[in-house]
Amino acid sequence: MQIPIIYRDESLLVVEKPAGLLSVPGKNPALDNLIDLLKIEFPEARIVHRLDMATSGLMIIALDADTHRQLGKQFEQRRVNKTYIAIVNGIMNCDENLIDLPLICDWPNRPRQKVDYDTGKPAQTRYKVLSRDSEHNQTRVALFPITGRSHQLRVHLAEIGHAILGCEFYADENTKLAAPRLLLHASELTFSHPETNERMTFHSDAPF
Repeated sequence: MQIPIIYRDESLLVVEKPAGLLSVPGKNPALDNLIDLLKIEFPEARIVHRLDMATSGLMIIALDADTHRQLGKQFEQRRVNKTYIAIVNGIMNCDENLIDLPLICDWPNRPRQKVDYDTGKPAQTRYKVLSRDSEHNQTRVALFPITGRSHQLRVHLAEIGHAILGCEFYADENTKLAAPRLLLHASELTFSHPETNERMTFHSDAPF
C-alpha cells in the first residue's frame, strides 16, 4: 500500500492515512499499519500522534528523536490546531457550539469510551455546521478538538444526538449502515516546524 505524502523534509513528513489502516501495529500482526509501511522508505520514522483505524486524514511523522520530542510537546501543550470534517445523522440546529463532556474508558467494553462526570478526563470539542441535508437528514460539520481523548469526536457527537455516519461503536444500526466507512476525516493540521518555528498549515479534502 502506498501512503500519500503531502510534505517531506529532513525532519518530518505530513502524510494522509487512508481509512481502514491502523496508525501503529495492533494485536493482529497480519494487519498493515501506517508507521511500518512508512519505515520501508523512512527507517527512522516515528509516530507522533494517532488516528483511529476507521478515520482518514493528515498525520505528522517525525524523522528523528529531537523532532519527535518537540512535536510531542506541541501536542501536549495544545499548540497543534486540528480540523476534522464529519457527516452526522440528523439536522443540527445550532450553527456552532462547544461540546464539553468528560470522557473515560468503558473498560468492560473496550475500546469504547463513555461520558463520566465523576472520574472522566476533561474533553472539549468545538463544532461548526457547514451544510444541512434535509432530504437525507444529515449534517456536514467541521470539528475542532481542543483536547485529544480517544474516540472523543465520535462520543461527543453521539452524546448530543448526532452520531457520525458509519460509526461502529456509538451509532445505532441505521446510522452505522448509512455509509460504507466512518465519515470522519482529519482535514487540516497547523503546527510549528521544530527547526524553523514557522507555523505551517496543511489541508486535505474529505473524500466524502
